[in-house]
Amino acid sequence: MIRAKRLATGEDFTWNGETKGVWVDTQDSTAEELVALRRAFSLNRFALEDALEHGHWSRAEQYPEHAFITIRSYANPTQADEFTERVSLFIFPEAILSHSPHGTLALNSVWTLVGRETINSSQEVAYEILDHTADTFFTMADTLEAKVDELEERVFKNSRENPVEQVFELKHLIGQGRRLATDAREASALLGRHANASAADLVRYRDAQDSFTRAASRFEGLRDILTSLLDLHLNLQSQRMNEVMRTLTAVSVIFLPLTFLAGVWGMNYQLMPELHWKYGYAFAWSSFLAVGLVLAYYFKRRGWW
Repeated sequence: MIRAKRLATGEDFTWNGETKGVWVDTQDSTAEELVALRRAFSLNRFALEDALEHGHWSRAEQYPEHAFITIRSYANPTQADEFTERVSLFIFPEAILSHSPHGTLALNSVWTLVGRETINSSQEVAYEILDHTADTFFTMADTLEAKVDELEERVFKNSRENPVEQVFELKHLIGQGRRLATDAREASALLGRHANASAADLVRYRDAQDSFTRAASRFEGLRDILTSLLDLHLNLQSQRMNEVMRTLTAVSVIFLPLTFLAGVWGMNYQLMPELHWKYGYAFAWSSFLAVGLVLAYYFKRRGWW
């Protein structure tokens, strides 16, 4: 599919090979459409190969024919999944060509803005697409941050819950987001350094680079929070284990003198007075209870139990 828009007015029109003052967007292009595009635009072979390659990472380059950038972003940033989308931009002095398998959130948003906003050049369109792409990273970071906060609250409320699986799932998503944002930052920085653009356009590219830098920092901060949360969970588990061991130790210490007394009275000596005493059995149980209660009270006062 090929669609086209005039940069000056934002008017959609049927593309018939125009190469001046237009934005041509291609999605899931057929072989015939690619031939028509190559006939109209002077596309660098390496840039076109990168644009058509499935799963290519974010990168940018200034070719003799045009500037080029391909950039990955999240397809569903509000759902916190790992599905990504990609758009490639061929930036000419008086036109811009975008290519993507099925469009992107950023591209579709900017498509509706041309003509209504002060977007009337190829460099401005490229900047807006980069800027809206950075917004998807911030949205993804907000979604992940909400999930991290929820997990953190659950861990604090229920120390018995095991969050390790959720922590590593979130760390996987956060690591992916950090890599994507870092790649996008490097690509936009390269475009800002080498693109044949005006000083104002270069400032815009640096602004996009700064947005991707801040997005990468957000993901880095979330990763640190998850690491701290995992350490907290392990500390809580260790503390809980120490409390269990302390309780078991206290119970063992209470029964230790009782076992000693029972062992003494269990010896087979004929001259043991308590064996023939009328109240010997009651005296033994009273001793057991007294010793046990005294030790239990002592441990409770000292906070050992």
